[in-house]
Amino acid sequence: MISFAYRAFSAVVQEKSFYKAAKLLDVTPSAISHAINQLEKFLGFSVFIRNRSGVKLTTDGNDVLPIIQDIINTQQRLEQEAANITGLNAGSVRMGAFSSVCINWLPQIISTFREQYPDILITVDQDSYDDIGNNAKLGTIDIGFTCDPIIEKLIRVPLVKDQIYCITPSDFVPLNGETITTEDVKHQSFILQRSDYYGDTKKVLDRYNVTNAALQFSIDDQSMLAMVRSKLGMGILPKLALTNIPTGVRIYPFDQKYYRTIYLVINSVQIKTPATRRMLDHIKEFIQARYPTGILD
Repeated sequence: MISFAYRAFSAVVQEKSFYKAAKLLDVTPSAISHAINQLEKFLGFSVFIRNRSGVKLTTDGNDVLPIIQDIINTQQRLEQEAANITGLNAGSVRMGAFSSVCINWLPQIISTFREQYPDILITVDQDSYDDIGNNAKLGTIDIGFTCDPIIEKLIRVPLVKDQIYCITPSDFVPLNGETITTEDVKHQSFILQRSDYYGDTKKVLDRYNVTNAALQFSIDDQSMLAMVRSKLGMGILPKLALTNIPTGVRIYPFDQKYYRTIYLVINSVQIKTPATRRMLDHIKEFIQARYPTGILD
């Protein structure tokens, strides 16, 4: 019973709802509630605060969250290793990725992986760079695609360097006709996602003397492109995000090349599972075949 209670606890944390956790685990809400009550009785303290808006971890619940997640992950590794030994190729891989990886890479990666390992369950969560790193550290995902990870104690595997470009309205032409210079961006405003205003994107903005006062923020890449098309400013996007670009905008390189590096992140525990190791090798093979130089430009 306690083993299921750990899974129920993790599901409630993930879904922030007893009802949604029940749907995730394909059980009744009363089964989730009973499991959490058993867990709280076993631990000797409450793990959730329940209110009309949902559920929230208590301080004590937050303290035991990484320990319980470790227990769940260890049990999954045991099951996968046993399946691997008996030749069943069972197991699961939980991946986290940002938007352009989900669109451009994961459909083919998952499709070809399933051809080799049809019994391995694959799930994907689309998230921000920071959340992907934090989830990998916690162990709620097995493999994460992110950029410039700064979280310690994560295994980081660099995949490719992704060149950063300037997006302009269709009637804009750089002074030299080919590349964006500092003179081109004077008195221009820039539109970008708030989560992108760090790391490599910020290095570009700083290099071209773009101040905070010249920044506007959008929800996602598509809304940014729509705003650029409406001549509300310029945008910045890396090469991987430059697919299905609508009419009404142009793409120019900067006169000094800048790149973001896309990494895989895995914690030292999850990399030991057979299914995770197989997926890691599969992703590396996919990247090497598609980008033998290691650069998107």
